[in-house]
Amino acid sequence: MNILDIAQFYTQPLGKTTQEFLAEKLAHSLRVTSDQLVLGLGFASPYLSSENQSVSFMMARAGVMHWPTSGPVRSALIDELDLPLGNNSVDVALLIHALEFAESAEDLLEEVWRVLSPQGKLILVVPNRRGLWSSSDLTPFGQGQPFSRSQLMAVLKEGQFVVNSMQQALAGPPGASAAVRKLLEPVCKTGLGWPAGAIVVEATKQVYAFSTGKFVRRALPRLRPLLLPRPQPATRR
Repeated sequence: MNILDIAQFYTQPLGKTTQEFLAEKLAHSLRVTSDQLVLGLGFASPYLSSENQSVSFMMARAGVMHWPTSGPVRSALIDELDLPLGNNSVDVALLIHALEFAESAEDLLEEVWRVLSPQGKLILVVPNRRGLWSSSDLTPFGQGQPFSRSQLMAVLKEGQFVVNSMQQALAGPPGASAAVRKLLEPVCKTGLGWPAGAIVVEATKQVYAFSTGKFVRRALPRLRPLLLPRPQPATRR
């Protein structure tokens, strides 16, 4: 999905209420100190604070937008499988409108695992496969590949992340008003009733992953020159 389409969604009434509800869900997980680096991947700008050390990376196939609106630019167009960051350099990674658009969720999480510091925090917001939002074209959550809870648990376990919490967000159908969504929110928290539109996961990087044989494939850029042997003069008998 084009980045301009996602940005346009957040300027509409439905997008504004979506941002309000998700921001409330993410507030505790995104609480960081001034010296911690927060990486936003996908289209995380509406949920990042320009007052701390945050960067907003947007995936190459979707495009990029300027962020923040004032001050030095901290957004970039990147290859999500080759993040321009060093190993263990990120404290918190927020992936929203990202995992469902990745060609390989496993490869994307592997690269995020590489840049996260030991005990670094991963926050995922993905469309709920069982919810109404994943089958509606009104929102970005109706695009890409939705996930069920069991699918998320499996892909995070494969990526060597420990799940701390998994909760639902965006109760009710996309067309519901903000007032109706607030009434349905307590039911959403209990897990009863109709599944909500998104799943919010907080997970932690396993600090003992290297001892289990995990191999980081992309510590170096994927495209690099090939060094050939120096040519030698031919010998003649």
